[in-house]
Amino acid sequence: MAFELRKNLSLIATVAVIIIAGIGGYYLINLKQSEYPVSTFISVSYKWGVGDTLLNSYNSATSDYQYLNNRDSLIKTKVKLRANNIIFIHSRANELDLWNLPNVIANKNADLKSDKVLRYEMVFTYEHKTKKIIFLTDYDENPSIAIAADELQKVIKQTIDEVEDRYSKP
Repeated sequence: MAFELRKNLSLIATVAVIIIAGIGGYYLINLKQSEYPVSTFISVSYKWGVGDTLLNSYNSATSDYQYLNNRDSLIKTKVKLRANNIIFIHSRANELDLWNLPNVIANKNADLKSDKVLRYEMVFTYEHKTKKIIFLTDYDENPSIAIAADELQKVIKQTIDEVEDRYSKP
């Protein structure tokens, strides 16, 4: 009788651990979800450059991509992001706490249209909300915000470049 109890106790303990792990995993996944799910994501717009006209730009809604190359020639092309690219950008933006980043990330009294400082403009459009971030690369007031904004723009740029390379190779 004691042997059967030990055998059943082991089985009960195993089932309990599996149930606890499942419930814990479920809540961790739900806690990590953003307030705006990827299904409501419409587009991302990304511009960069100096001065008042940002010639380098990408818009995922239209797939229009233009940039200045090494010879200062304006290259215009179409780059279509796949669903997995959109999901990647959305999830990285949420990891970097997109909705808590300030709309303008620049030092006090900074000229947003300065021709000496590289500027990035990122616009995330969801069904019911839009987040626009202007980031000047010389920002030095809050390092954690600067790191998050820099990482966000790098994720977008890297994703666009990878997709462009995929389409441009024969």
